[in-house]
Amino acid sequence: MAQKQVQEYCHGWCRRYCSVHLGLAMSSAQPSRMKDAERGGSPTTLHAHRAIDGGTGITVLIHAYAVARDMEEALSCVRRMKDEGIEMSLVTHSILVDGFAKMGNIEAAEQWFKEAKERHSTLNAIIYGSIIYANCQTCNMDRAEELVREMEEEGIDAPIDIYHIMMDGYTSIGNEDKCLIVFDRLKECGFIPSVVSYGCLMNLYIKIGKVSKAFEVSEIMKLAGIKHNMKTYSMLINGFINLKDWANAFAVFEDVIRDGLKPDVVLYNNIIRAFCGMGNMDRAVRIVEEMKKERHRPTSRTFMPIIHAFAKAGEIRKALDVFDMMRRSGCIPTVQTFNALILGLVEKRQMEKAVEVLDEMLLAGIKPNERTYTTIMDGYASLGDTGKAFEYFSRIKDEGLELDIYTYEALLKACCKSGRMQSALAVTKEMSAKNIPRNTYVYNILIDGWARRGDVWEAADLMQQMRQEGVQPDIHTYTSFVNACCKAGDMQKATNTILEMKRVGVKPNVKTYTTLIHGWARASLPEKALKCFEEMKKSGLKPDKAVYHCLMTSLLSRATVAEDYIIAGIHRVCEEMVESGLTVDMGTAVHWSRCLRKIERTGGDITEALQKTFPPDWNSHRNLNAASNDTGNNGGLDTGDYDDGPFFETDSDIDDDSAL
Repeated sequence: MAQKQVQEYCHGWCRRYCSVHLGLAMSSAQPSRMKDAERGGSPTTLHAHRAIDGGTGITVLIHAYAVARDMEEALSCVRRMKDEGIEMSLVTHSILVDGFAKMGNIEAAEQWFKEAKERHSTLNAIIYGSIIYANCQTCNMDRAEELVREMEEEGIDAPIDIYHIMMDGYTSIGNEDKCLIVFDRLKECGFIPSVVSYGCLMNLYIKIGKVSKAFEVSEIMKLAGIKHNMKTYSMLINGFINLKDWANAFAVFEDVIRDGLKPDVVLYNNIIRAFCGMGNMDRAVRIVEEMKKERHRPTSRTFMPIIHAFAKAGEIRKALDVFDMMRRSGCIPTVQTFNALILGLVEKRQMEKAVEVLDEMLLAGIKPNERTYTTIMDGYASLGDTGKAFEYFSRIKDEGLELDIYTYEALLKACCKSGRMQSALAVTKEMSAKNIPRNTYVYNILIDGWARRGDVWEAADLMQQMRQEGVQPDIHTYTSFVNACCKAGDMQKATNTILEMKRVGVKPNVKTYTTLIHGWARASLPEKALKCFEEMKKSGLKPDKAVYHCLMTSLLSRATVAEDYIIAGIHRVCEEMVESGLTVDMGTAVHWSRCLRKIERTGGDITEALQKTFPPDWNSHRNLNAASNDTGNNGGLDTGDYDDGPFFETDSDIDDDSAL
């Protein structure tokens, strides 16, 4: 809030306070004071002090500065009160606690709360609500609970707002059970849940990824006769967008219109995100125009998803057009806007253009932040360009920017992708020196790096370190470790890892099973691969193209022994692929065709079944290849090019995904 706004606020507040609470008439007995106040030419402090004498006037001013988030000026007023020997009231202390709470300064809030307890014999729910809010904002729920118990012991009844504050606090730490306990307690104390109460529950479920539960709460709220407001509708839309459930996101938006509510900027921004997520950027741009017609001013958050989506789609010209639209709308591009453009380019691996945008950013006088450089580092890391990743890492250091966990993750990814594991170890040592703890993602990157080398011992050591540090392995951790075991040929350890996953409640996914099937294929044990495939389906997972490729290549490699279970397996897998509408690429078709020649030189049942999965233009390709062979030219398709089969060339893809 600007100084002029503070002044206007104080002046208006003082007049209302005088007329309503003090019953002071603006009489001719105070002409000079009122003229000064009406002119507005004196300093703010003088206005407030002249309007109301003593501590009340200064308290008004403290309140104004607290609202303006200017706590330094608020404290200067406190010092003035003390200098003049004016006793601070409970209201003054409450204002200070609330002001520091909203600034996120928990230490100062606690300090003034402590002083309030020492100076006043009794406190009220207002000051308790402020200090509880401060602790909930910093996720210090133990202290918040202690304060609630203290209120109860003092016989102070908590208003419904404190229940909402506690629910939000538990939401921030993802504690569903305690949030529900507070909701039930709210009802036990005679409060009727409001739209805010239900909104707190919806917010909880959306943040922990249980959008269906949030929708259930929404329905319960409707049955209770409570209508949604813009905030609760925005929560639901945001939840469905996070799940990429565009249909339900738009359905909720239609409910907003049907209820006669006017979408606000937040809701419009969420709908724009939905259109961008489903790839309909043109519709997203039209929503911006609709916002303007409804007299809503677009913000940088409005344009960021559109810019990012166009950049990710490789439509740089359109992304830059949106930049121009943004400027014309009176919204100056920020570092976050440029970051959205850079992120889109990085995701398309267009690193040269991403660096060009960085240069444009500097020319525009906008200083890159940690996120800017980390995004570029991440792009070079995905390409395995360790040199460039370290170059931008050095820039962060040189420019005095903060080195956070995300920066180190990008650097580690670059080292591990390029196989420079000793460099990765040096990076982890630097993290330890800076007291940056290794999280699950960091461990996943490191385990994946050793998995690429097939070094199961180093990977196992990292798994042990995770447990010792209390970092929980996730599905990606286990999948990377299974990959390390498979590459080392230790299929027993790989199988035991799958059993351990199930034992600790981590369900293997398609990528995990694909990795294990791949391992059995490498070990030339197609019967084990086939058994693993059946186990995957029994667990309720649907095989994807990579699984079929891997399994079929494994079966064909052993089909020359003509064992019944292998032949039956080939037929069964072919039928499933056809039923699923899966068609292999030309390279795979060529490789499988060469395998078939060793089994059925003149064609047969297997050839007929397998060719149903080949590309539509397979016959023309085969005829062209045959003509080339007649002239002694095999068209460059040497059998040696396909020794491991096309699928096995995608090891790196499995490794990358397991580290994400």
